[in-house]
Amino acid sequence: MDTINVERYSPAHRAEWDDFVARSRNGTFLLQRGYMDYHSDRFRDCSWMAYQNGKLRALLPANIDDSGVLHSHQGLTYGGWITPVGHLDGEDLLEIFGQAIEVWRKEGIKELDYKRIPYIYSKTPADEDLYALFRLGAVRTGCGLSSAIDLRDGVTFNQMQRRHLRKSQALPLTISEETNVAAFMGLLTDCLQERHGVNPVHTCGEMQMLHDRFPQNIRVFVSRLDGEEMPLAGVCMYDTGIVAHAQYIATTPQARELNLLTPLFHYLISDVFADRRYFDFGISTEDNGNYLNTGLLRQKFSYGGTGVTYDRYSLKL
Repeated sequence: MDTINVERYSPAHRAEWDDFVARSRNGTFLLQRGYMDYHSDRFRDCSWMAYQNGKLRALLPANIDDSGVLHSHQGLTYGGWITPVGHLDGEDLLEIFGQAIEVWRKEGIKELDYKRIPYIYSKTPADEDLYALFRLGAVRTGCGLSSAIDLRDGVTFNQMQRRHLRKSQALPLTISEETNVAAFMGLLTDCLQERHGVNPVHTCGEMQMLHDRFPQNIRVFVSRLDGEEMPLAGVCMYDTGIVAHAQYIATTPQARELNLLTPLFHYLISDVFADRRYFDFGISTEDNGNYLNTGLLRQKFSYGGTGVTYDRYSLKL
């Protein structure tokens, strides 16, 4: 009979954690400790490592709040069980989940708030957690709607976007990749303040630090008109190797008038990230999916993006 031990993560296990994420079927660089721990002052880490017969089989990135709710993970776009490429099936994960619940109850944890890793980020199918959540009686509490392109199908801009692209070819437009994120973050802050009255989740300092830690994964691209120092449009891309995800998108009023996102996205999709499997534009929803920004959704659809859900579940313990 298998022996399953579920243990709380400690910094002494950092190398083991990162190595497992790198070799897993559904882990991404966001789940490496170098990314997770940058905001450890805001989120109290309560991550878990599951061993089966003494061998590491699954990880759960998580933090805990003062009310005893275990979140996987409040500081990340997604969390959920990270699983190996082989040697773990649905029965295994169900048993691991069950053992984890026993441990969590003893720790005084009352509820699990679980944000699944969307399927497009997996190297191979990894829906064993979805089955386990069903078996354990979890309730879906959120459903964010994102838009993604299957890049194996190529660029699929609609007629309007193709027209914008043709018009942009007459402009003295340059697109560059930036290693210093300050100009982009300034553009993003101005854009979010102007349109929504909010600031970016990441400060400029945090984003520069994360960019420097993960220069192959976090990449910033901006568009300028010749002779202008400040960018007019920009995108911060999170590249997992399978998915190129538009983490932040920013424009000035002039850029929106000239439709400068169109040539920028065309360049990213058809050139920079053409060999990825998916291009993910990000969610068009707020309030756990209860509000849909239809204008934003239709813009992403005009670039060829169709629906991918970012699901959230609650499991009472």
